[in-house]
Amino acid sequence: MSARRVAVTGLGVVSPLGNSVDAFFSSLLEGRSGIARLPSEMRRAEGQDPPLRRHIGAAVDFDGAPLFPAPRLRMLDRVSQFALAAAAQAVQASGLSFAAVDDGARCRIGVHLGTGMGGAQTADDGYYTLYAERSERVKPYSVLMAMNNAAASWIGIEYGLRGPNLTTSTACSSSAVAIGEAGRRIAGGSVDVMIAGGTEAPLNRGTLVAWDAMKTLASEDPAGAGRSCKPFAKDRSGLVLGEGAAIVVLEEWDHARRRGAHIHAELAGYGLATDASHITRPSIDGQADAMRLALDDAGLAADSIGYINAHGTATLANDGVETAAIKQVFGALAFDIPVSSTKSMHGHLLGAAGALEFVASVLALERAMVPPTINLRVPDPECDLDYVAGGARNVSRFVAAMSNSFAFGGTNAVLVCRAA
Repeated sequence: MSARRVAVTGLGVVSPLGNSVDAFFSSLLEGRSGIARLPSEMRRAEGQDPPLRRHIGAAVDFDGAPLFPAPRLRMLDRVSQFALAAAAQAVQASGLSFAAVDDGARCRIGVHLGTGMGGAQTADDGYYTLYAERSERVKPYSVLMAMNNAAASWIGIEYGLRGPNLTTSTACSSSAVAIGEAGRRIAGGSVDVMIAGGTEAPLNRGTLVAWDAMKTLASEDPAGAGRSCKPFAKDRSGLVLGEGAAIVVLEEWDHARRRGAHIHAELAGYGLATDASHITRPSIDGQADAMRLALDDAGLAADSIGYINAHGTATLANDGVETAAIKQVFGALAFDIPVSSTKSMHGHLLGAAGALEFVASVLALERAMVPPTINLRVPDPECDLDYVAGGARNVSRFVAAMSNSFAFGGTNAVLVCRAA
Protein backbone atom coordinates (compact mmCIF):
# COMPACT_ATOMS: atom_id res chain seq x y z
CA MET A 1 0.00 0.00 0.00
CA SER A 2 1.36 3.42 -0.92
CA ALA A 3 0.88 6.63 1.06
CA ARG A 4 -1.16 6.10 4.24
CA ARG A 5 -0.89 2.83 6.16
CA VAL A 6 -3.98 0.68 6.74
CA ALA A 7 -4.71 -0.91 10.12
CA VAL A 8 -6.99 -3.88 10.75
CA THR A 9 -8.82 -2.94 13.95
CA GLY A 10 -11.96 -5.10 13.96
CA LEU A 11 -12.80 -8.70 13.02
CA GLY A 12 -16.18 -10.44 12.78
CA VAL A 13 -17.12 -13.95 11.68
CA VAL A 14 -20.24 -16.01 11.02
CA SER A 15 -19.00 -19.39 9.85
CA PRO A 16 -19.54 -23.15 9.77
CA LEU A 17 -16.93 -23.32 12.54
CA GLY A 18 -18.59 -20.86 14.90
CA ASN A 19 -20.15 -17.44 14.97
CA SER A 20 -17.39 -15.52 16.67
CA VAL A 21 -13.75 -14.86 15.88
CA ASP A 22 -12.45 -16.91 18.81
CA ALA A 23 -14.75 -19.87 18.13
CA PHE A 24 -13.77 -19.84 14.46
CA PHE A 25 -10.02 -19.74 15.04
CA SER A 26 -10.12 -22.26 17.89
CA SER A 27 -11.96 -24.67 15.61
CA LEU A 28 -9.34 -24.17 12.91
CA LEU A 29 -6.52 -24.92 15.33
CA GLU A 30 -8.35 -28.00 16.59
CA GLY A 31 -8.72 -29.26 13.03
CA ARG A 32 -12.48 -29.50 13.43
CA SER A 33 -14.57 -29.91 10.30
CA GLY A 34 -17.74 -27.91 9.74
CA ILE A 35 -18.72 -30.11 6.81
CA ALA A 36 -21.71 -32.42 7.30
CA ARG A 37 -24.87 -33.66 5.60
CA LEU A 38 -27.01 -30.61 4.89
CA PRO A 39 -30.26 -30.00 6.78
CA SER A 40 -33.27 -31.21 4.80
CA GLU A 41 -34.71 -27.68 4.44
CA MET A 42 -31.60 -26.68 2.46
CA ARG A 43 -32.07 -29.62 0.11
CA ARG A 44 -35.88 -29.37 0.03
CA ALA A 45 -37.86 -32.63 0.25
CA GLU A 46 -35.81 -35.82 0.01
CA GLY A 47 -38.29 -37.47 -2.35
CA GLN A 48 -38.17 -34.76 -5.00
CA ASP A 49 -37.39 -35.70 -8.56
CA PRO A 50 -34.63 -35.51 -9.55
CA PRO A 51 -32.89 -36.30 -6.25
CA LEU A 52 -29.77 -34.43 -5.25
CA ARG A 53 -26.55 -36.31 -5.95
CA ARG A 54 -24.57 -34.30 -3.38
CA HIS A 55 -25.87 -33.96 0.17
CA ILE A 56 -22.94 -32.37 2.00
CA GLY A 57 -21.95 -28.80 2.74
CA ALA A 58 -20.60 -26.49 5.42
CA ALA A 59 -23.70 -24.87 6.93
CA VAL A 60 -23.85 -22.17 9.61
CA ASP A 61 -25.81 -22.74 12.81
CA PHE A 62 -27.62 -19.41 12.74
CA ASP A 63 -31.00 -17.98 13.66
CA GLY A 64 -31.61 -14.37 12.71
CA ALA A 65 -34.87 -14.03 14.66
CA PRO A 66 -33.24 -12.95 17.96
CA LEU A 67 -31.03 -10.43 16.17
CA PHE A 68 -33.44 -8.48 13.99
CA PRO A 69 -36.92 -6.99 14.50
CA ALA A 70 -39.55 -9.02 12.65
CA PRO A 71 -40.32 -6.31 10.01
CA ARG A 72 -36.63 -6.04 9.10
CA LEU A 73 -36.09 -9.80 9.16
CA ARG A 74 -38.75 -10.18 6.46
CA MET A 75 -36.58 -7.99 4.21
CA LEU A 76 -33.29 -9.78 4.85
CA ASP A 77 -32.03 -12.73 2.86
CA ARG A 78 -29.79 -15.07 4.81
CA VAL A 79 -26.80 -13.50 3.06
CA SER A 80 -27.59 -10.06 4.54
CA GLN A 81 -28.30 -11.50 7.98
CA PHE A 82 -24.83 -13.05 8.01
CA ALA A 83 -23.19 -9.80 6.93
CA LEU A 84 -24.97 -7.66 9.52
CA ALA A 85 -24.13 -10.11 12.31
CA ALA A 86 -20.45 -10.27 11.35
CA ALA A 87 -20.27 -6.48 10.91
CA ALA A 88 -21.72 -5.95 14.39
CA GLN A 89 -18.94 -8.10 15.85
CA ALA A 90 -16.25 -6.29 13.87
CA VAL A 91 -17.48 -2.80 14.72
CA GLN A 92 -17.84 -3.64 18.41
CA ALA A 93 -14.37 -5.20 18.50
CA SER A 94 -12.86 -2.15 16.81
CA GLY A 95 -14.12 0.13 19.56
CA LEU A 96 -15.49 2.59 17.01
CA SER A 97 -18.75 4.39 17.75
CA PHE A 98 -20.58 6.05 14.87
CA ALA A 99 -23.38 7.57 16.95
CA ALA A 100 -21.68 10.91 17.56
CA VAL A 101 -19.91 11.19 14.20
CA ASP A 102 -20.78 14.39 12.30
CA ASP A 103 -21.88 14.43 8.66
CA GLY A 104 -18.46 15.34 7.35
CA ALA A 105 -16.83 12.39 9.07
CA ARG A 106 -19.64 10.04 8.00
CA CYS A 107 -18.75 10.79 4.38
CA ARG A 108 -15.25 9.44 5.09
CA ILE A 109 -16.50 6.07 6.36
CA GLY A 110 -17.64 3.48 3.84
CA VAL A 111 -18.53 -0.13 3.13
CA HIS A 112 -17.13 -2.52 0.53
CA LEU A 113 -18.38 -6.10 0.45
CA GLY A 114 -17.90 -9.01 -1.91
CA THR A 115 -20.40 -11.71 -2.81
CA GLY A 116 -20.61 -14.12 -5.67
CA MET A 117 -24.31 -14.91 -5.62
CA GLY A 118 -26.03 -12.31 -3.40
CA GLY A 119 -29.47 -13.37 -2.17
CA ALA A 120 -29.38 -16.84 -3.70
CA GLN A 121 -31.87 -18.25 -1.18
CA THR A 122 -34.48 -15.63 -2.10
CA ALA A 123 -33.98 -16.31 -5.80
CA ASP A 124 -34.28 -20.06 -5.30
CA ASP A 125 -37.40 -19.68 -3.15
CA GLY A 126 -38.96 -17.40 -5.74
CA TYR A 127 -38.41 -19.79 -8.62
CA TYR A 128 -39.70 -22.68 -6.52
CA THR A 129 -42.85 -20.72 -5.65
CA LEU A 130 -43.35 -19.67 -9.25
CA TYR A 131 -42.68 -22.94 -11.06
CA ALA A 132 -43.06 -25.81 -8.57
CA GLU A 133 -45.97 -24.40 -6.57
CA ARG A 134 -47.39 -22.59 -9.64
CA SER A 135 -48.09 -19.44 -7.67
CA GLU A 136 -48.51 -16.12 -9.45
CA ARG A 137 -46.93 -14.20 -6.58
CA VAL A 138 -43.55 -14.23 -4.86
CA LYS A 139 -42.36 -12.31 -1.80
CA PRO A 140 -42.91 -8.57 -2.31
CA TYR A 141 -39.34 -7.78 -1.26
CA SER A 142 -37.74 -10.43 -3.51
CA VAL A 143 -35.78 -7.97 -5.66
CA LEU A 144 -34.49 -6.04 -2.63
CA MET A 145 -33.52 -9.27 -0.87
CA ALA A 146 -31.80 -10.90 -3.83
CA MET A 147 -29.79 -7.98 -5.22
CA ASN A 148 -26.05 -8.38 -4.72
CA ASN A 149 -25.60 -5.00 -3.02
CA ALA A 150 -28.29 -5.59 -0.37
CA ALA A 151 -25.89 -6.68 2.38
CA ALA A 152 -23.54 -3.71 1.95
CA SER A 153 -26.50 -1.34 1.78
CA TRP A 154 -27.96 -2.67 5.02
CA ILE A 155 -24.62 -2.23 6.81
CA GLY A 156 -24.47 1.39 5.60
CA ILE A 157 -28.02 1.96 6.82
CA GLU A 158 -27.34 0.27 10.17
CA TYR A 159 -24.47 2.65 11.00
CA GLY A 160 -25.51 5.72 9.01
CA LEU A 161 -22.37 5.63 6.87
CA ARG A 162 -22.43 8.10 3.98
CA GLY A 163 -19.11 7.30 2.35
CA PRO A 164 -18.66 4.91 -0.59
CA ASN A 165 -20.92 1.85 -0.47
CA LEU A 166 -19.73 -0.77 -2.92
CA THR A 167 -20.24 -4.42 -3.79
CA THR A 168 -17.77 -6.47 -5.80
CA SER A 169 -18.67 -9.71 -7.55
CA THR A 170 -15.67 -11.52 -9.01
CA ALA A 171 -16.80 -15.04 -8.11
CA CYS A 172 -14.53 -16.67 -5.51
CA SER A 173 -12.18 -13.70 -5.14
CA SER A 174 -14.99 -11.19 -4.48
CA SER A 175 -14.31 -10.44 -0.82
CA ALA A 176 -10.53 -10.40 -1.18
CA VAL A 177 -10.96 -7.79 -3.92
CA ALA A 178 -13.37 -5.87 -1.64
CA ILE A 179 -10.83 -5.78 1.21
CA GLY A 180 -7.98 -4.84 -1.12
CA GLU A 181 -9.91 -2.06 -2.81
CA ALA A 182 -11.18 -0.76 0.53
CA GLY A 183 -7.59 -0.61 1.74
CA ARG A 184 -6.57 1.34 -1.34
CA ARG A 185 -9.26 3.95 -0.69
CA ILE A 186 -7.86 4.50 2.80
CA ALA A 187 -4.27 4.53 1.56
CA GLY A 188 -5.20 7.05 -1.12
CA GLY A 189 -6.77 9.41 1.40
CA SER A 190 -10.39 9.52 0.22
CA VAL A 191 -11.72 7.76 3.36
CA ASP A 192 -10.53 7.07 6.91
CA VAL A 193 -12.47 3.91 7.79
CA MET A 194 -13.95 1.07 5.71
CA ILE A 195 -16.08 -1.87 6.78
CA ALA A 196 -15.02 -4.56 4.32
CA GLY A 197 -15.36 -8.26 3.71
CA GLY A 198 -17.78 -10.72 2.20
CA THR A 199 -20.90 -12.78 2.67
CA GLU A 200 -22.44 -15.79 0.94
CA ALA A 201 -25.42 -18.11 1.47
CA PRO A 202 -25.50 -20.54 -1.47
CA LEU A 203 -26.73 -23.71 0.25
CA ASN A 204 -30.02 -24.21 -1.56
CA ARG A 205 -31.22 -26.84 -3.99
CA GLY A 206 -30.85 -24.79 -7.15
CA THR A 207 -27.29 -23.73 -6.40
CA LEU A 208 -26.23 -27.23 -5.36
CA VAL A 209 -27.63 -28.73 -8.56
CA ALA A 210 -25.94 -26.05 -10.68
CA TRP A 211 -22.53 -26.59 -9.08
CA ASP A 212 -22.92 -30.35 -9.32
CA ALA A 213 -23.60 -30.02 -13.05
CA MET A 214 -20.08 -28.56 -13.40
CA LYS A 215 -18.65 -31.73 -11.81
CA THR A 216 -16.74 -29.66 -9.25
CA LEU A 217 -18.37 -30.88 -6.00
CA ALA A 218 -16.68 -33.45 -3.80
CA SER A 219 -17.99 -36.97 -3.39
CA GLU A 220 -18.92 -37.89 0.16
CA ASP A 221 -16.15 -39.85 1.85
CA PRO A 222 -17.30 -43.24 3.22
CA ALA A 223 -15.49 -42.33 6.46
CA GLY A 224 -17.77 -39.32 6.94
CA ALA A 225 -18.76 -36.01 5.40
CA GLY A 226 -16.11 -34.15 7.41
CA ARG A 227 -13.41 -36.03 5.54
CA SER A 228 -14.76 -35.21 2.09
CA CYS A 229 -12.83 -31.99 1.37
CA LYS A 230 -9.19 -32.95 0.75
CA PRO A 231 -7.05 -30.09 -0.57
CA PHE A 232 -3.73 -31.14 -2.09
CA ALA A 233 -4.50 -34.83 -1.55
CA LYS A 234 -4.07 -37.47 -4.22
CA ASP A 235 -7.66 -38.66 -3.66
CA ARG A 236 -9.27 -35.20 -3.67
CA SER A 237 -12.56 -35.17 -5.55
CA GLY A 238 -13.71 -31.54 -5.51
CA LEU A 239 -14.84 -28.65 -3.38
CA VAL A 240 -17.53 -28.52 -0.70
CA LEU A 241 -19.80 -25.48 -0.68
CA GLY A 242 -20.03 -23.46 2.52
CA GLU A 243 -21.81 -20.34 3.75
CA GLY A 244 -21.11 -17.47 6.11
CA ALA A 245 -19.59 -14.02 6.35
CA ALA A 246 -16.38 -12.36 7.48
CA ILE A 247 -16.03 -8.62 8.02
CA VAL A 248 -13.02 -6.51 8.93
CA VAL A 249 -12.77 -2.90 10.01
CA LEU A 250 -9.96 -1.15 8.15
CA GLU A 251 -8.71 2.18 9.44
CA GLU A 252 -6.06 4.71 8.58
CA TRP A 253 -3.10 3.88 10.82
CA ASP A 254 -2.76 7.19 12.67
CA HIS A 255 -6.54 7.45 13.04
CA ALA A 256 -6.45 4.11 14.87
CA ARG A 257 -3.40 4.99 16.95
CA ARG A 258 -4.84 8.33 18.11
CA ARG A 259 -7.86 6.63 19.63
CA GLY A 260 -5.81 3.82 21.21
CA ALA A 261 -7.32 1.04 19.10
CA HIS A 262 -5.96 -2.48 19.18
CA ILE A 263 -4.36 -3.11 15.80
CA HIS A 264 -4.44 -6.78 14.81
CA ALA A 265 -2.24 -6.31 11.75
CA GLU A 266 -1.49 -3.98 8.89
CA LEU A 267 -3.08 -4.57 5.50
CA ALA A 268 0.21 -4.05 3.75
CA GLY A 269 -0.20 -5.46 0.25
CA TYR A 270 -2.81 -6.21 -2.38
CA GLY A 271 -2.24 -7.84 -5.74
CA LEU A 272 -4.87 -8.12 -8.46
CA ALA A 273 -4.21 -9.92 -11.74
CA THR A 274 -6.30 -11.64 -14.38
CA ASP A 275 -5.63 -14.93 -16.18
CA ALA A 276 -7.30 -13.73 -19.41
CA SER A 277 -7.01 -17.28 -20.72
CA HIS A 278 -9.96 -19.48 -19.74
CA ILE A 279 -13.25 -19.01 -17.87
CA THR A 280 -12.68 -21.96 -15.49
CA ARG A 281 -9.14 -23.30 -15.95
CA PRO A 282 -6.67 -21.56 -13.60
CA SER A 283 -3.39 -20.12 -14.83
CA ILE A 284 -0.05 -20.49 -13.07
CA ASP A 285 1.12 -17.16 -14.45
CA GLY A 286 -2.05 -15.28 -13.43
CA GLN A 287 -1.85 -16.55 -9.85
CA ALA A 288 1.88 -15.87 -9.65
CA ASP A 289 1.39 -12.34 -10.98
CA ALA A 290 -1.10 -11.57 -8.20
CA MET A 291 1.28 -12.86 -5.52
CA ARG A 292 4.20 -10.81 -6.90
CA LEU A 293 2.07 -7.68 -7.11
CA ALA A 294 0.97 -8.12 -3.48
CA LEU A 295 4.57 -8.49 -2.31
CA ASP A 296 5.63 -5.44 -4.33
CA ASP A 297 2.72 -3.42 -2.97
CA ALA A 298 3.74 -4.34 0.57
CA GLY A 299 7.39 -3.55 -0.12
CA LEU A 300 8.33 -6.98 1.19
CA ALA A 301 10.81 -9.59 0.02
CA ALA A 302 9.62 -13.16 -0.47
CA ASP A 303 11.42 -14.31 2.69
CA SER A 304 9.17 -12.04 4.82
CA ILE A 305 6.17 -14.35 4.30
CA GLY A 306 5.87 -16.82 7.17
CA TYR A 307 2.49 -18.34 6.24
CA ILE A 308 0.32 -18.70 3.14
CA ASN A 309 -3.40 -19.34 3.42
CA ALA A 310 -3.92 -21.08 0.09
CA HIS A 311 -6.96 -20.87 -2.14
CA GLY A 312 -6.79 -24.67 -1.89
CA THR A 313 -10.20 -25.70 -3.24
CA ALA A 314 -9.51 -29.46 -3.40
CA THR A 315 -10.38 -29.47 -7.09
CA LEU A 316 -8.17 -31.38 -9.50
CA ALA A 317 -7.53 -28.21 -11.52
CA ASN A 318 -6.65 -25.71 -8.78
CA ASP A 319 -4.36 -27.38 -6.28
CA GLY A 320 -1.51 -28.35 -8.61
CA VAL A 321 -1.64 -24.99 -10.38
CA GLU A 322 -1.55 -23.05 -7.11
CA THR A 323 1.38 -25.14 -5.87
CA ALA A 324 3.29 -24.40 -9.08
CA ALA A 325 2.45 -20.68 -8.83
CA ILE A 326 3.74 -20.49 -5.25
CA LYS A 327 6.98 -22.18 -6.34
CA GLN A 328 7.30 -19.77 -9.27
CA VAL A 329 7.10 -16.77 -6.92
CA PHE A 330 9.05 -18.06 -3.92
CA GLY A 331 11.54 -20.41 -5.56
CA ALA A 332 13.40 -22.63 -3.09
CA LEU A 333 11.84 -20.69 -0.20
CA ALA A 334 8.44 -22.17 -1.10
CA PHE A 335 9.35 -25.47 0.55
CA ASP A 336 10.02 -23.75 3.90
CA ILE A 337 6.77 -21.75 4.15
CA PRO A 338 3.80 -23.33 5.95
CA VAL A 339 0.89 -23.41 3.47
CA SER A 340 -2.60 -24.51 4.50
CA SER A 341 -6.09 -24.66 3.08
CA THR A 342 -8.64 -23.90 5.76
CA LYS A 343 -11.35 -24.78 3.20
CA SER A 344 -10.71 -28.36 4.33
CA MET A 345 -12.64 -27.37 7.47
CA HIS A 346 -15.05 -24.54 6.58
CA GLY A 347 -15.69 -25.43 2.96
CA HIS A 348 -15.68 -23.00 0.06
CA LEU A 349 -17.67 -19.86 0.86
CA LEU A 350 -17.37 -18.67 -2.75
CA GLY A 351 -17.47 -14.85 -2.68
CA ALA A 352 -16.95 -14.76 1.10
CA ALA A 353 -14.02 -17.18 1.14
CA GLY A 354 -11.30 -14.56 0.73
CA ALA A 355 -12.50 -12.51 3.69
CA LEU A 356 -12.81 -15.52 5.99
CA GLU A 357 -9.35 -16.70 5.01
CA PHE A 358 -7.91 -13.21 5.45
CA VAL A 359 -9.25 -13.24 9.02
CA ALA A 360 -7.60 -16.64 9.52
CA SER A 361 -4.33 -15.22 8.18
CA VAL A 362 -4.47 -12.16 10.44
CA LEU A 363 -5.07 -14.36 13.48
CA ALA A 364 -2.30 -16.80 12.50
CA LEU A 365 0.08 -13.83 12.24
CA GLU A 366 -1.05 -12.22 15.47
CA ARG A 367 -1.05 -15.42 17.54
CA ALA A 368 1.89 -17.20 15.85
CA MET A 369 -0.27 -20.27 15.29
CA VAL A 370 -0.76 -21.78 11.84
CA PRO A 371 -3.96 -23.76 11.16
CA PRO A 372 -3.66 -27.15 9.45
CA THR A 373 -4.91 -28.66 6.22
CA ILE A 374 -7.01 -31.58 7.43
CA ASN A 375 -7.83 -34.76 5.48
CA LEU A 376 -4.43 -34.74 3.77
CA ARG A 377 -3.35 -38.34 4.19
CA VAL A 378 -1.75 -39.13 0.80
CA PRO A 379 -0.45 -35.99 -0.95
CA ASP A 380 -0.64 -35.55 -4.69
CA PRO A 381 2.97 -35.89 -5.93
CA GLU A 382 2.54 -32.56 -7.77
CA CYS A 383 1.56 -30.90 -4.49
CA ASP A 384 4.84 -31.09 -2.63
CA LEU A 385 4.89 -28.09 -0.27
CA ASP A 386 4.52 -28.00 3.52
CA TYR A 387 0.71 -28.09 3.86
CA VAL A 388 0.71 -28.35 7.69
CA ALA A 389 -0.93 -31.77 7.45
CA GLY A 390 -0.18 -32.98 10.96
CA GLY A 391 -2.28 -30.46 12.92
CA ALA A 392 -1.93 -26.83 13.93
CA ARG A 393 1.59 -25.58 14.43
CA ASN A 394 3.21 -23.16 16.85
CA VAL A 395 5.60 -21.04 14.83
CA SER A 396 8.14 -18.36 15.57
CA ARG A 397 6.89 -14.82 15.18
CA PHE A 398 6.99 -13.90 11.53
CA VAL A 399 6.77 -10.67 9.56
CA ALA A 400 3.82 -11.22 7.25
CA ALA A 401 1.19 -13.65 5.99
CA MET A 402 -0.33 -14.04 2.52
CA SER A 403 -3.91 -15.00 1.64
CA ASN A 404 -4.67 -16.26 -1.88
CA SER A 405 -8.08 -16.00 -3.56
CA PHE A 406 -8.58 -17.13 -7.14
CA ALA A 407 -11.77 -17.32 -9.15
CA PHE A 408 -13.72 -18.57 -12.12
CA GLY A 409 -13.34 -15.88 -14.73
CA GLY A 410 -9.67 -15.61 -13.84
CA THR A 411 -9.67 -12.75 -11.32
CA ASN A 412 -6.83 -13.45 -8.87
CA ALA A 413 -6.60 -11.43 -5.64
CA VAL A 414 -3.87 -11.74 -3.01
CA LEU A 415 -3.73 -9.93 0.33
CA VAL A 416 -0.67 -9.53 2.54
CA CYS A 417 -0.99 -8.63 6.21
CA ARG A 418 2.04 -7.48 8.19
CA ALA A 419 2.55 -7.77 11.92
CA ALA A 420 1.52 -4.69 13.84
